[in-house]
Amino acid sequence: MKADLNERITRIGPGTPCGRLMRHYWQPVALLDEFDPAVIPVMAQRPLKAVRLLGQDLVLFRDAQGQYGLLDRPCPHRGADLAFARYEGDGLRCPFHGWKFDVSGQCIETPAEPEGSRLCSRVRQRSYPVRECSGVLMAWLGETDPPPVPALDCFAAPPSHTFAFKGLWSCNWLQAFEVGIDPAHTSYLHRFFADASLEASYGRQFRGASAGDVGGERWPMTRIMREFDRPQISVQTTDYGMQLTTLRPMNAELTHVRVTHSIFPHTFVIPLSETMTITQMHVPVDDTHTYWYGIFTSFAEPVNKKAMRDQRLRAVTLPDYLPVSGRHNQWGFDAEEQRTRTFLGMGEDDINVHDQWACESMGPIQDRTREHLASTDVAIAANRRRLLQALDEIEAGTLPPGMARHEVASQRIGPDTVDGIAPAGDWPAWWRQQVQRRRELTPWSPVSA
Repeated sequence: MKADLNERITRIGPGTPCGRLMRHYWQPVALLDEFDPAVIPVMAQRPLKAVRLLGQDLVLFRDAQGQYGLLDRPCPHRGADLAFARYEGDGLRCPFHGWKFDVSGQCIETPAEPEGSRLCSRVRQRSYPVRECSGVLMAWLGETDPPPVPALDCFAAPPSHTFAFKGLWSCNWLQAFEVGIDPAHTSYLHRFFADASLEASYGRQFRGASAGDVGGERWPMTRIMREFDRPQISVQTTDYGMQLTTLRPMNAELTHVRVTHSIFPHTFVIPLSETMTITQMHVPVDDTHTYWYGIFTSFAEPVNKKAMRDQRLRAVTLPDYLPVSGRHNQWGFDAEEQRTRTFLGMGEDDINVHDQWACESMGPIQDRTREHLASTDVAIAANRRRLLQALDEIEAGTLPPGMARHEVASQRIGPDTVDGIAPAGDWPAWWRQQVQRRRELTPWSPVSA
């Protein structure tokens, strides 16, 4: 890739080509957990935090009525930092001159002005729409009226059947996202030399069993990825992005099938287990930092939120969900582990650190002028072509693809995923039967997406 194209698809600040693209889509700005005093105790007294999203500095708060406000961070009076505003229940008050703003950004008091002044009625801080969706606060930073929040399974499921978490990576958004649409890496980056008990697999990616069996034996996904490491990857374009189908032929009778999805521009949907999916968004903080937001969606029993939260809190520090591992400690690399237990040597409990290393070790913004794509990078190449095309469409004054369009965002998308062992000659029908049966048994889901 030429250097100018790499710049074009990675820079996301206001006014940049990719920044204009990103502002056509809803973006996660925080977890609801970040305003829960049980998780972040300081929120009991002051439910307010500074956030950075798409290169913009903002302040997010919840008023006494439970409404969320997302405002530009510099006070519109003389630019003081509203991250240090006084929280007063019905709004934020700038400590500089006492100007006060509600969740809509409307100035409601200018106390230093003369009695009877109507100045506050003419002052409004720029604000941005916020929606609560499955444990995530979604924000709209665009200039136009927003489309509906996408009708994905993760947003359609009730709160009892979803769990959301996040983490910060020190790298550009695109290299973070491209890990998720790369089916080949799982056989290497996430390779375990021994399989753990399926009984302790809850909430852990690649630790559960694939759907189906071999000779009556359920195989852990770790064994599939380890023993069948030459995947056959195909890409099908959809109105929301791409469907990725990965086949790993096992023998003359059986094929492992993994169906995942890319939702343009930075989201993927993958199976965690036979009854749970992960919808993961890779949201640019700025050009060199990215928050991943993962929403776990159960199609069976309610999610054990405490178990999943406790598993993941060990890998981050609060209140900003900063990873414990990183370049500063070599991502926890252990040479003995690499020799005897895992292909990478960076732990067996949390594979997020595996992906974090792969992304961060490329540098803050990957230099794509030096890479050599292979046949297994078919989804990477297809996504980059669509991304460049979308930037051209915006410059031509048309809407970019997928969830930026009302008619797409309002559809019941799903999308359906599978990870399982299928009859080699009949895998297309098999996987459709699997997901249809799952939907029929799901307590909250319509029969079809």
